Amino acid sequence: QVQLVESGGGLVQAGASLRLSCAASGRTFSGWTMGWFRLQPGKEREFVGLINWSDSKTDFAASARGRFRLSKDSAKNTVYLRMNSLEPEDTAVYYCALGNFVGIRRGPSAYDYWGQGTQVIVSS
Repeated sequence: QVQLVESGGGLVQAGASLRLSCAASGRTFSGWTMGWFRLQPGKEREFVGLINWSDSKTDFAASARGRFRLSKDSAKNTVYLRMNSLEPEDTAVYYCALGNFVGIRRGPSAYDYWGQGTQVIVSS
């Protein structure tokens, strides 16, 4: 059974950095892609970025590009979302998700497994 466990959320001031982690277990993930999404009150779930498990290629939403980075530790089956220059508009619950594909898919429906979410609050 695939499980995703997120950690690293918290309360930070604008301009600070935060690193979220998503530890995956339950199978091998070659050929899969991990995506990150966020959910803000009153809004739909929003794509943040993704990383292909096999070659570590990444893709980001425009709001994240240049500020956020994704990396992977294959030995730990863990993906890290490094968020820099955080803004109050980044406040949200952040979710990691796994999809059985290689490439770029930004819609939530492309992903099969989801973590429980971790809250990020950025104060001004």
